[in-house]
Amino acid sequence: MFYDHQQIEKKWQKYWEENQTYKTSNNTDKPKFYVLDMFPYPSGAGLHVGHPLGYIASDIYARYKRHQGFNVLHPVGYDSFGLPAEQYAIQTGQHPAITTEQNINRYEEQLRKIGFSFDWSREVRTSDASYYKWTQWIFIQLYHSWYNKNTDKAESIETLIKHFEEKGTEGLNANQNDELNFTSEEWKNASDLDKEDILLNYRLAYRAETTVNWCPALGTVLANDEVKDGKSERGGFPVFQKKMMQWSMRISAYSERLLQGLNTLDWPQPLKDSQEYWIGKSQGAQVQFMVEGHDEIVEVFTTRPDTIFGATFMVLAPENPLVETITTDAQKAEVDTYIEETSKKTERDRMSDVKNVSGAFTGSYAINPFSGEKMPIYISDYVLMGYGTGAVMAVPAHDERDHRFAKKFNLEIKKVVETEEDVQEKSFDSKDSVCVNSDFLNGLSYNDAKSKIIAEIETKGIGHGTTNYRQRDAIFSRQRYWGEPVPIYYKDGMPYTLPTSALPLELPEVEKYLPTEDGDPPLGNAKEFAWDEANQKVVATDLIDDKTIFPLELSTMPGWAGSSWYFLRYMDPNDEETFVKKELADYWGQVDLYIGGSEHATGHLLYSRFWNMFLKDRGYISHDEPFQKLINQGMILGMSAFGYRNFFNPEHYELKDKSLEKKRLNVVIPPKYLEYFVNPDGKEIKDISIVKEENLSDFISQIKEQTGIEIENINTFSIQRFFIDISLLKGTTDELDIQEFKNNKVYKNDFADAIIITDNGKYITDREVEKMSKSKYNVVNPDDICEEYGADGLRLYEMFLGPLEQSKPWNTQGLSGVYGFLKKFWNLYFNGDVFEVSDEEPTKAEYKVLHTLIKKVVYDIENFSFNTSVSSFMIAVNELQKLKCNKRNILEPLAVIISPYAPHICEELWSLSGHDTSVEFEKFPALNEDYLIEDEIEYPVSVNGKMKFKISLSAQLSAKEVEDLVISNEKMQQILEGKTPKKIIVVPHRIVNIVI
Repeated sequence: MFYDHQQIEKKWQKYWEENQTYKTSNNTDKPKFYVLDMFPYPSGAGLHVGHPLGYIASDIYARYKRHQGFNVLHPVGYDSFGLPAEQYAIQTGQHPAITTEQNINRYEEQLRKIGFSFDWSREVRTSDASYYKWTQWIFIQLYHSWYNKNTDKAESIETLIKHFEEKGTEGLNANQNDELNFTSEEWKNASDLDKEDILLNYRLAYRAETTVNWCPALGTVLANDEVKDGKSERGGFPVFQKKMMQWSMRISAYSERLLQGLNTLDWPQPLKDSQEYWIGKSQGAQVQFMVEGHDEIVEVFTTRPDTIFGATFMVLAPENPLVETITTDAQKAEVDTYIEETSKKTERDRMSDVKNVSGAFTGSYAINPFSGEKMPIYISDYVLMGYGTGAVMAVPAHDERDHRFAKKFNLEIKKVVETEEDVQEKSFDSKDSVCVNSDFLNGLSYNDAKSKIIAEIETKGIGHGTTNYRQRDAIFSRQRYWGEPVPIYYKDGMPYTLPTSALPLELPEVEKYLPTEDGDPPLGNAKEFAWDEANQKVVATDLIDDKTIFPLELSTMPGWAGSSWYFLRYMDPNDEETFVKKELADYWGQVDLYIGGSEHATGHLLYSRFWNMFLKDRGYISHDEPFQKLINQGMILGMSAFGYRNFFNPEHYELKDKSLEKKRLNVVIPPKYLEYFVNPDGKEIKDISIVKEENLSDFISQIKEQTGIEIENINTFSIQRFFIDISLLKGTTDELDIQEFKNNKVYKNDFADAIIITDNGKYITDREVEKMSKSKYNVVNPDDICEEYGADGLRLYEMFLGPLEQSKPWNTQGLSGVYGFLKKFWNLYFNGDVFEVSDEEPTKAEYKVLHTLIKKVVYDIENFSFNTSVSSFMIAVNELQKLKCNKRNILEPLAVIISPYAPHICEELWSLSGHDTSVEFEKFPALNEDYLIEDEIEYPVSVNGKMKFKISLSAQLSAKEVEDLVISNEKMQQILEGKTPKKIIVVPHRIVNIVI
């Protein structure tokens, strides 16, 4: 019978939706299993075939766990706030909610078409007010919390206030911005405003002046991962470092716990390494240096206090507040210019640029507290304000960056660690040598010297031993429209949280999505966005009077706010009383399997771990970590197509027929003709090229032959490589459909009148494997694949491409093999056009095929080796086909085994077999090893290393019995010709080797 994948898939997708087959119950005695995909952002381009790779893998695993009897939570939703929708709104005036809704509808249509077993009833969207109400609520909890280092957890701000009332700051051990000291009496006598100001120093969500990535063109702050090479990732606009009042999250309080928590997680090691590096734990000492002629002190953190005698200069971060104070008049212009230049670089750029050395002298000197020598103070972009104290003591003899800086500015290099190396030429960094030129440290090893110098630093009262972390507090404000409003209003310039009853604070309507004329964020354009404290409601902005009606915060939350806790909301997305009930959080617990891209290593994954730990500290949930096992899927790569266009400007050629109009010629040449050209300097082709002398007449004749234009001579012209949409290639070949190309709306303006030189009438494109992207015109639409090969074909093929974690190129031609397998699988159940499954007992050979498959597939799924499972399906179906097997006891379990991968065809075959319930909850077939025990072994018999014949013997025979039977065999007797073998080797169940 014909396998009609389109009819079958539509039928079962409709069935699953109408019967809510995948709806998950929170009330069950079954063991739970939580499978989650990283939150998708719905873009206008929709899905390409690279996107579903991780979703298919997680869906297979979710279906497999249902077959095993688990209550599986496998939800879906959308991270629907973000910059792309806002940028589109700025360009078109269309509200971001409209485009977001359209994009989500498109995504959902595509996801349903691929047959995912999501519980659609639990869908969440971060931009829905019913969802972000709880994002705002969590922010308020963070605002009203502080981190108690003594208990090593977040606590209510009320416990901090109580401590202040009883003891002031005495005995306080808290994470804070600045170290404050006051008595309980001073606290009690402080005004309410001063008390609020003090508490901001400790809150986990706080407002302070911070250096940010400011993008004037977008009018907003950007996160580090939104900036590339000093420009915004979206739009490519310049980004500057700027100090602004910003909301921040005190993630630094959790640095050690975030570090230690990694030891409990089953995550890829490279991902753990990324987080460990980002957190950046280091141990050393905090040391104070006096500045000559000033009252200021430069405080540094150093991991090598044992080298302090070798510190010959100091370097401050350009944004260090001390710079303005200590810079002399003579150096001010140079320093200001350097600060302006540095502001154009992001911290990430500054950290990664290790080769370029730059800086400016402030004109001031610090005093080395141990050698007493003067140390010139410079500023340089290799020192970051966010790491340590924004200042370093430079020891050029033993630090590579300091050494390069010293050589550039001709500064002293003093050896203080014993080495034969010439430290004037190259730095020497070792912890295995001893101290020299270091007074009382001379001769001491690294550990002894470090302990002794820290003791001396503490004795002198100029510092102390300490642990430092590279990780900075996370900047939380965004000067955007399309994000969660921050539930804060301002009274006397001080922030206060809205009452919970006022949530959600909804996004107001605005006339435009750009900053105001005064430079306020887009929410400043709202006509109704003020807080009436007396009546506890949002009112018109023009009513603000600083007495009862107050301004609301105009910044919105970052994209990571909503995605930092969404996995908890899936447990009951319709709960109106709380973000999640504790008993449900306890039941579902951690996400058991989380699949997503490695690009989220230091963004989403760190923030969500931080929020999760905070919510546990405050007693709302019971688990420390959100995601127990995590897999980073690889990328499906596209096969881009390229052509080469050339512009012959009039001055670059002469026409033999002078009556022809001489104009710029737009010529497209085949890639193979590139060998005709060379760059004027003789190097590889760049932009301007000339035709090689030996190819000139050949090339001119090609133009004449294909265009009728006879050219006398050609000088130079420009060559550009351009992307060709792969949909314009003929079938699955590399040949361009020239007519389609010229008529295509993307290309016709540039190429409708172009001269396309062909090779034997064909234009064969260049091809290159690279990231699949709309901008590269190499995107394959999954809708097209589902139409031609079916969703089951797409699912199987994506798994068949290779190991889940690896990147692999897409090749549509490969789908025909998988589709052929599906047809073979389908035909096992049919005799011609008649569905025919026999109740006859299967043979041992048939059972062996089935149970070999069960064993392999269970191992593969549990080890996420989905590609080898697909191969095993193909082998099993081929073997059953050879055996002409149509037995129910084989084919029904076979449908269950394959159903996680190809659910539509298996549902149909299960239904045709007489079942009126979904195959989804059928118990996964149990392995019976008895069927895998061999009755007979076919032994290859080799003589002097060459295989001569095969012999089938009972698997129960001993090695001696095998030997005797082989020797007595008629074929062996003919080979021996009466000789006695010198040696007989029997490898049980494998081979017999005889030496004669």
